[in-house]
Amino acid sequence: MSTDMNITLHIDRLILNGVNISHRQRHLLQASVQTEVIRLFTKGGMSPSLATGDDLVRLGRQIAQSVYGGINHE
Repeated sequence: MSTDMNITLHIDRLILNGVNISHRQRHLLQASVQTEVIRLFTKGGMSPSLATGDDLVRLGRQIAQSVYGGINHE
């Protein structure tokens, strides 16, 4: 089985209520999220169970925990 896989991730909106981000900073945040997601997938790839859709609940939980942890990190 080939390990090459094309992944398309589309995040329509990321709403951060209570976080004051200027219009100029939004583009910086968008670019940093995009760069980090690309880096992580390039470095670590995708697990076979995620690629088949078997692990979507776990993925959803991890995304939520990462967003929460990133915002609440002091």
